[in-house]
Amino acid sequence: MDRRDFIKSMAASTAVLHTLSAQGAGQALHPSKTGSVPPSAASVEGHIKLATFTRKGETWTVYEDLSVRDGVLTFVSSAGTARVLPKTAEATFADDGPQHLGLDIKDIGMAGADLLADKLLAHGDPREEEVRKAAPPMNSAHHEGNNPNYRPNWNTFVGTRECSDTMPVYPSGSTRTYHPIQYFKELTQERSNLRYEGLVGGWMPAVRKVLPGDNGSYYEIVVFGDVLAKDRFIVQTWHRTSHIQNGKATKVEFGYSYPAYTRRRQDPKPEEFYLGLLEFAEYWERQTHDLVPLSLPDKSWTDMVRYAFVKEQMVRPGGVYPKYGAVDRDYYGPEYDGFQDIFTMALYANLECGRFDLAHDIFDNYFSDFTDSKGMINMRGAETAQFGLTLFLIARYYQLTGDKTLLIKHREKIEATATLLAELQDESLKLSPSDPGYGLLHGWCESDSCLMPDPSIWDKAYFSNSAFTVRGWRDIAGTWRKLKFSGAEALATDWTRRSEQLQAALTKSIEANIRHDMKPAYIGPMPGVKLTFRESIEQEHPSEQGWTHRCYAELLQPDVLPAAQANIVIDCMRAYGATTAGVVANVERANPHDRAILGFVSYGYAAALLRLNRIEEYILFLYSHRYHDHSRGSWTAGEVSGITGGGALFCIPAQQTIPLLVRWMLVFEDSDEDRLHFGRALPREWVATGKPIAISGAPTRWGRVDYHLETRGPNTLAASITLPAKGDLPKELHVTFRAGDGRKLASATVNGKAASFGGLHRDAVVVVPRGERAFEVVTQLA
Repeated sequence: MDRRDFIKSMAASTAVLHTLSAQGAGQALHPSKTGSVPPSAASVEGHIKLATFTRKGETWTVYEDLSVRDGVLTFVSSAGTARVLPKTAEATFADDGPQHLGLDIKDIGMAGADLLADKLLAHGDPREEEVRKAAPPMNSAHHEGNNPNYRPNWNTFVGTRECSDTMPVYPSGSTRTYHPIQYFKELTQERSNLRYEGLVGGWMPAVRKVLPGDNGSYYEIVVFGDVLAKDRFIVQTWHRTSHIQNGKATKVEFGYSYPAYTRRRQDPKPEEFYLGLLEFAEYWERQTHDLVPLSLPDKSWTDMVRYAFVKEQMVRPGGVYPKYGAVDRDYYGPEYDGFQDIFTMALYANLECGRFDLAHDIFDNYFSDFTDSKGMINMRGAETAQFGLTLFLIARYYQLTGDKTLLIKHREKIEATATLLAELQDESLKLSPSDPGYGLLHGWCESDSCLMPDPSIWDKAYFSNSAFTVRGWRDIAGTWRKLKFSGAEALATDWTRRSEQLQAALTKSIEANIRHDMKPAYIGPMPGVKLTFRESIEQEHPSEQGWTHRCYAELLQPDVLPAAQANIVIDCMRAYGATTAGVVANVERANPHDRAILGFVSYGYAAALLRLNRIEEYILFLYSHRYHDHSRGSWTAGEVSGITGGGALFCIPAQQTIPLLVRWMLVFEDSDEDRLHFGRALPREWVATGKPIAISGAPTRWGRVDYHLETRGPNTLAASITLPAKGDLPKELHVTFRAGDGRKLASATVNGKAASFGGLHRDAVVVVPRGERAFEVVTQLA
C-alpha cells in the first residue's frame, strides 16, 4: 500500500467537500434546540438511501452522501422534519517532511527557551496550520515492530450519562467486545496507522475511523454507545463497518456489542442501527441544550467545545459523580475521585459556559461527599492552592447563578475551608521574620506529594499557595457580605484583612527573590531557593521544585500579582524550560528526545496571558493545546503529552481547557476592575475570513451578554453587544478589533458617535454604558 496514494485520494475527496461547502456557504443549516431542521434545508439529492423505519407512528428515511469521504447522514421524517449529522475526519499520522518546524528535537528538549514558541510567534499571531504541523499527532508513533502480540492502547471511548463506566475504542475501531476485523480481514494494523479519525454528528460521541483501502477505496468504522441501554456498568455499543469505493458501499456490516452467536444473538438489521443512531443524536442534544451558543469561522472549534462537555458526561457516572480519567485504573480508580482538580475545573468550565444546573450538582456532590466538616477533602493528598481556588469558585457560582440555597446548605464546610487556610497563615507567622517563608502559606502544591517516602520535602511556602488563598479569601468575603449571614460580617472582615496581609507578604517575597542577574530575570516557585528549577531537578533527588509547572500556573491564575511581576513570571517560564510550544510544560529533567506539555492545570497560565494582553501567546496556547494535547479527530485530551507522537493518559480536566479558552477569547471579565472585554483574543486569521463570530448568553457577574462580530464590506468590522435588560452595568466595555491581513484600524463609532481606540495595543474601543444596554461598535479599516 502506498501511503502517498492514500493521502492524495483523501486530499482530493476533502477538496471536493470544501468546494461543496463553499458553494452552499449562504445556505447554512440552523438547527432548532432539538437539532431538527425543515426537510427543505436538508437536501438529499444524489445521496444513497440507506433504510426506512417507523418510530411512534412516524416514518423516517435515512440517506448518506457517499460522493465525498465526509458526506452527511440525513434523517427525513414523515412529520415534516429532518436531522443532518455531519461527519468529520482528521489525519492521525504525521505530515511528510521535517518535523518540529525543522528544529532538532534534541535542541528543543534541552534548551531552556521554548524554541517552538519562539519560531511560531516570530511574525505576530501564530498561524493555526503552522502550529498544527509543529509536532506529529498524538499516538502517531508506532512501536509494534514484528511483535505478533502487540496490542495498541485505546485512544478514545464511548458511553452514556447513565452508565457507570465507559467502553474504550482502539485505533482499529475495535472495542473490548466487538472486532470489525472479524468481518473485514483487510483492517490491518498497517492500515490503522494511516487512518483518519472523527465523529458522526460533528460533536457527538459517535467515533468514526477511516482506513485506506486499495485503488482509492476506504473503510469506515462507526461506533457509539446505546443511549437506551439500562446496564449499570456495561456500555452497549452500536457498530457499522463499511467498504466504500467510487461513491458506493460495496460491503456493510452492522453489530451490537458482541459478535453473533447462533440464532440466539444475531447481528442487527440496518433499520435497528439507524434507529439507535437517531435516538443517540436526540439524546445528546438534550444533554447539551444549556451550553451557550457559539459561532466561529471553523465549526470544529465550536464542536470541540461541546464535545468536551459530552465527554465529561460519559466519564461521570450518572453525569455527576467525579472521575479523573476513563477505562483504566489510572485514572478511573476511586482513589482519584476526590481530586480537587476534577471539581474545580468542572465547576469553572460549566459555569463559564452556562451549564448552571450541572454546576449546581457538581458543587453539591463535592461538598456533600468529598468535603468534611473541617474543610478537608476525601482524597489522599490535598493541594493547598486548590482550597483557595475552591473559595473563588464558590463566590463565582453565587455571582453567576444567584443561588444562595446551596451556599447556605454547605456554609459550615465553606467556612471551614477558609479557616483551614487561616490556620496555615497563622503557622507561617510564627516563623522567624528572617525565614524566607515567613508569612506565606506552607503546604503541598501537588497531591502526589503524599505518595513519596518523605512528603515533608514538599511542605513548602510555594508562592502559588498564597496567591490562590489571597483570591479565595477576597472573593468569598465579598460573597458573605452580600448574603448577610449571622456572623458573616465578622468573618468577611477577617478574611479581607488576611487577604490584604498575605498579598503584601507575597508580592514583597517575590520581589526579594527575583534574580535580576539572569536575563531575562528569573523567579523560582518558592522563596529562598538557590538553584533554578531545572538545576534543582537535575541535582537534588528528590527535588522540592519537582512540580514547578503547577506552582507557576497557580501563581498566575488568581490575578493577585502586579502586572510587572506577572510578566516576569511568564518571561521566566518561557526562557528557562517551563513552556512547550507555548503551553505550560510538564517540568522534568531536560530530555534530548522529547519535551512535554501539561494538559491540565495550565489554563491558569493562559488566563494570565489574556489579562496581560499577551494575545499572540494566548492564541498559541489555544492552538497548541488543541493540536498537541488532544488526539486528532477523536479529541481525547492528555494529562501530559509529549511532542514526538507518543500517547498520553486521558484526564477530564485537560479536556475542559478548550471550552474555557474559547469562551474567554470572546467574553472576558477583569478580576477586580469593573470592566468587561469583548473579542479580546480573536485570532486575526479568523477575523480575516469575514465569517460571523458570536456568543449568546455568556454568563458574567452583570448577567448574560451577547456579542456578535461581522464584516461589512472590505473595510468595515461591526460588533454588536447586548447587556442584560436589568441590573448593574460594568463601568467600561472594551471591544477589541483584531483585524486580519495586516489591516490597520482607522476610525470607530459607538451607536453612530465617534469613538477612540484604547488599551495596550490601541485596538480596543472603550465604551462607557451610561445606562445604555445595546451597542453597535463599528470600525473602519485602513
